[in-house]
Amino acid sequence: MQIWDPIYECMPREELEQIQLERLQATLNRVHKSVTCYRKKFDQAGIDPEDVSSLSDLANLPFTTKDDLRLNYPYGMFAVPLREVVRIHSSSGTTGKPTVVGYTKKDIKTWSNLVARFMTAAGVTHDDVVQIAFGYGLFTGAFGLHYGAEAIGASVIPMSAGNTEKQIMIMQDYKTTALVCTPSYAITIASKMEQMGVDPKSLSLKTGLFGAEPWSEAMRREIENRLCINATDNYGLSEIIGPGVAGECEYKCGMHLFEDAFIPEIIDPDSCEVLPRGSMGELVLTTLTKEAFPMIRYRTRDITSLDYSKCDCGRTLVRMRKTMGRSDDMLIVRGVNVFPSQLEDVLFAIEECEPHYQLVIDRDGTMDVLEVRIEVTEKIFFDEMKKQRAFLEMVEKRIHTLLGISASVKLVEPNSIPRHEGKAVRVIDKRIK
Repeated sequence: MQIWDPIYECMPREELEQIQLERLQATLNRVHKSVTCYRKKFDQAGIDPEDVSSLSDLANLPFTTKDDLRLNYPYGMFAVPLREVVRIHSSSGTTGKPTVVGYTKKDIKTWSNLVARFMTAAGVTHDDVVQIAFGYGLFTGAFGLHYGAEAIGASVIPMSAGNTEKQIMIMQDYKTTALVCTPSYAITIASKMEQMGVDPKSLSLKTGLFGAEPWSEAMRREIENRLCINATDNYGLSEIIGPGVAGECEYKCGMHLFEDAFIPEIIDPDSCEVLPRGSMGELVLTTLTKEAFPMIRYRTRDITSLDYSKCDCGRTLVRMRKTMGRSDDMLIVRGVNVFPSQLEDVLFAIEECEPHYQLVIDRDGTMDVLEVRIEVTEKIFFDEMKKQRAFLEMVEKRIHTLLGISASVKLVEPNSIPRHEGKAVRVIDKRIK
C-alpha cells in the first residue's frame, strides 16, 4: 500500500495540531493585512489575529460565506496582486455570477500534491494511464485530477467529457487503467459498453475516481460490478482548492481530510455553534496553505460528520463521511451546482410566468433529470399547442444558456403548485429514497 506523503498523512495528532496552529496564525495575519473583507470582519468582531493562541480560538472568528464572495466579485477576496495569480477558475454562484478563485504557482504545486495524495490512496501509481472524462474549462475538477496524476508520474489522457463511444474506444486502444468522471457518467459508460458488446474485463481498467456529485453505496456497487473496477470517492470545492480536500483509501471507511492544509469544523447550521466530535452537522473549512485565495471558516453547506479514529491504512488524518445533504437549497444535477434562486432569476424575467415554480429531480436510469414546473398565466396555459411548444422551447433554451443545464419544462395551471404556510414547495428530489 502506497502513501504519497507519509510525513503529513501519518503524523501524530499533537504534531499535526501544532503545525495547524502555526499555519493558522500566519494565514490570519496575512488576510488581515491583505484582504479588506477579512480586515473589516475581524475589526468589527474586535478580533486581533495576534490573539489567536490556540486552535480553539478559531471558533471565535467570523464565518466566510458565498455572500462574501459575491459582494467581493471578482478579485476582492484575493490575498495577492493579480500579477502573482497564474490560474483563475470559477464555479457557479447563487446570483448567476460565478465564484472566482485564483492560484499562485505555489498554490498549483500544493493542489497537485493534495490530489496526488487521494489518487495514491485510491491505488493510482506512476504505471497507470489515467483517462479524465471531466469537462476541462473553468470547472476545477479536470485540472485538479490532471495535475495530481502528473505529479504521481502517471500517463494522462485529457479526454474531457462526453462522446461516450470515443471514450470507450480510447479505453480499449490506449489501455486506460484509471477513469476520472462523475459516478453517473461512469454508469452511462457502462451502459454504452453493454450496447456496443464490449466486455469490461477485456479492458485494462482497474480504478475509478469519482466525484463532483453525491452518490450512494448502491451506485458504487453497481459501478464496480458493471465496469469491473475499484470505485473511490473524493471531495473538494472550488472555493477551498477544488478536488484535493479529502479522498478515500482502499478501506473506503470515510474520506481522509488533509488537515495540514485545511482545518475542518462541524457546526449546527442554525445556531452556528461548533458541535462535539462525531456529531452530524455542516462542514466548515479554513485553508492553511493557500496563497492567492485563503478562506477563513468557509461554510461549505455540506452536511457530514468527522471520525478521528485511526484508519487501518495507517493514516492519522480525520475522515469525513459522504455528505448527507446540504444546509442550504443548492442542488447538484449531473455535477452542476444549481440554486432555485438562479432559476427564479430566469423564470421571473419571463412575464408570462407566475412567481411559483417547482423543481422535480429524478433519475432516468442513472442520469439525473430535471423537470421545471412553472405556473403560467391563463393566456399561455389555454393557448394553442403550437404557441405553447414555442414558449416551452424558449424557456428551456434560456435555462440552458444561463445555467448550463438541460431541463424539461412543464406548464401548470395557476395555483396548482402546492403551498406550505404560504410558500411553494420548491424542490422535490426523487433521487433521495
